[in-house]
Amino acid sequence: MPHVLLIEDDASVRDGMELVLRRHGYGVDTAATGEQALALLDGPDGRKVELAVLDLMLPGMDGFEVCRRIRERTAVLPVIMLTARGDDHDIVTGLEAGADDYVVKPVTAPVLEARIRAALRRVEPPTGRDRASDHAGLVIDRAGLTVTRDGVPVPLPPVELRLLLELSAAPGRVLSREQLLESVWDHSFLGDSRLVDAAVARLRSKLEDIPAKPRFVQTVRGFGYRFGPL
Repeated sequence: MPHVLLIEDDASVRDGMELVLRRHGYGVDTAATGEQALALLDGPDGRKVELAVLDLMLPGMDGFEVCRRIRERTAVLPVIMLTARGDDHDIVTGLEAGADDYVVKPVTAPVLEARIRAALRRVEPPTGRDRASDHAGLVIDRAGLTVTRDGVPVPLPPVELRLLLELSAAPGRVLSREQLLESVWDHSFLGDSRLVDAAVARLRSKLEDIPAKPRFVQTVRGFGYRFGPL
């Protein structure tokens, strides 16, 4: 079963979550601080970690900085952040720092386990592969799961790659945030459109010459997003 790194400073919450995850068959490492978590990821045991559950309110180094440092180490490790309140600023800041998903505490065991399963599925290679396509210098190789821009590789984490594959499958077709939540995040009623908007912003920062004036991933106000290029 997958191995989870649980980063939570509240011992009672941490112990309860660890017990739930172990009952579902997950391997679990725990850390009470961001420093402990990063030390574990940098050590020999870090290679076995397949997903991180990260509390934002940590002593010392907060969860936002921990997430940024995790992203400096790896783009592919799924990170689910835990927030004690559904504060818009905290959620958006966490997503911009590189988190893939979030849950608001207190979280029930079925919801947490469902989010973990969905995040792990996003790391799996997408099905329905096709040949490479060239969009004004942006080459998307659906078989090799690679992206290049003017011949330069553009490394993308699984969430952003799946988002690009979904949007580019039918250039010019508008996809709503709800459609993208279901196809990319495997969320329906559990989803939040801020996940989509934050991932689009990160994707544009890597693909676009001027992210504020995107050529490839365009906003259709009031509806959602479509893939260009212009």
